[in-house]
Amino acid sequence: MDRIESTAERIRKLRIGRYFGRVAAIRAGVVEVGGLNHFASVGDRVGFLNGALSGEVVGLDPEHALILPEGPTDGLSIGARVELLFRPAIAPCDGWIGRIVDPLGRPLDGRPLRSGHEDRRYRAPPPPATARKRLGARLDSGLAVFDTLLPIVRGQRIGLFAGSGVGKSTLLGALARGLSADVVVVAMVGERGREVREFVESTLGPEGMARAVVVAATSDQSPLMRRRCAWAAMAVAEHFRDHGRHVLFLADSITRFAEAHREIALASGEAASNRGFPPSTAQAIMALAERSGPGAEGTGDITGVFSVLVAGSDMEEPVADILRGVLDGHVVLDRAIAERGRFPAVDVLRSVSRSLPGAASAAENALIARARAALGLYADSELMIKAGLYAPGSDPRLDEAVRLYPALDGFVARSSDSAAHSFAMLEDALSLRLQPGRVT
Repeated sequence: MDRIESTAERIRKLRIGRYFGRVAAIRAGVVEVGGLNHFASVGDRVGFLNGALSGEVVGLDPEHALILPEGPTDGLSIGARVELLFRPAIAPCDGWIGRIVDPLGRPLDGRPLRSGHEDRRYRAPPPPATARKRLGARLDSGLAVFDTLLPIVRGQRIGLFAGSGVGKSTLLGALARGLSADVVVVAMVGERGREVREFVESTLGPEGMARAVVVAATSDQSPLMRRRCAWAAMAVAEHFRDHGRHVLFLADSITRFAEAHREIALASGEAASNRGFPPSTAQAIMALAERSGPGAEGTGDITGVFSVLVAGSDMEEPVADILRGVLDGHVVLDRAIAERGRFPAVDVLRSVSRSLPGAASAAENALIARARAALGLYADSELMIKAGLYAPGSDPRLDEAVRLYPALDGFVARSSDSAAHSFAMLEDALSLRLQPGRVT
C-alpha cells in the first residue's frame, strides 16, 4: 500500500513542461542565468549539472535570473544548462514522527520516508489574527522553575537566550521530553554535524524521539538550506496543528537562521544596516514567530520555544532585540550560574513569562511574588553580602532573603512531577522545609 501511495505521489508531481536556461556569468557567490527570467519567480529552485547542484532564485532582471547555489560551484562553466524546478514544497505526514529529515523533506537516518498527500508552503501565512484562539491552559513541563516562576501555557511563544556552552541544548531536550504536547518538532539550524546524532540519541533520547520530528541543516550547508530548515520545521508543525494536535516547536537557533538570511540578502543586493543585518531580517524573524502560537478555531496550537545565541549576554544585540519584542516571554541562561554548577542556569530575575498572572491562581501568584522579591533583594545586595559588609539584623527583609536564597536557588534546579508538586516545593523552600526531590 505504501509503495502504491508513493508512486501515485510521484505521478502527481510530474510536470508536463520543462524549462531550461544557460549560465551567463559566475560571480562571487552567485550565478547569472539567461533564458529563465521570464518563467522563474523569486524563491524557485533550479538544478545545475544534471541535478548535481541546486540553487535558488534570489533576484531577477530583464536579462537574467540571479541564482544563489546550494553548494560549491566547482565544475560549473559558462553556457552550462540550468533547469527550472519551480517553488519547493514539503509534504509531511504521521510517518515522519520519530524521524530525522533535511529541509527538503529527505530522510537523514538512512531509512525510506513516505511523503504526505498535501504539499505545504515553506513560507505560509499565519492564521488570521482575529480568528486565532487565546492562550490555553498551563502546561506541565517536568521542571519546577517552568511550572511556577516561568510558566508556559498552550500556544505561548517564549525565547531562550543563552551564550554557547551554558546548557541551552540540554534544556531544550528536557522541554522536549517533559512539556505536555502531542508532537514535538525540532529545527536544528546550522548545528554542528556531530551534535545532530548526539542530540537525538542522548539529549532527546528514545522517549523524546517517540513523538518528535527533527529537521536538521548542519553548519557546513549553504545559507539557503540553513534558512529553509526553520521554515520547513514550521511547515511540519503547521501540518500537525491543522490536524488538531498540540505541537511543541523548538528552534535551535534563531540566531543562525538570521545569519543565513543575512548571507542570502547581501548576496541578492540588499544593503547591510543594523550591525551587518539587512532591514529584511526583522520581518523574516517576526514572520517565522507569528506562524506559531494558538491556531484558529477547530485546529490545534503550536507552543514555540525559540533559542537565541547571545554573545557576552548582550540582550540588546539585533536578533535578541527583534525576537524579544514579538514573544510571550523570555528565559535568560546566565554563564555565571552555569559556571557554579546550577542547571538549568536560568536567571529568574532577568526572565519573564507573559502568561502571568493569568496562568496561576491568587495563592500561586502570591508565592511567585514572594520568591521573586526575596531573590531580587538578595541580588541587589549580593556584592555587599559576599564582601562581609552586611551586618545581620540591620534589615529584617534582607535577613529573610539571605536565609531563603540557598533554598530558592536549589529549587530552580529541581525536576517535578506536576505543577502542583512544583508549587508545593516552592512553598516549602519559602518556609525552609525542603522536600526530597530530583535535581536536574
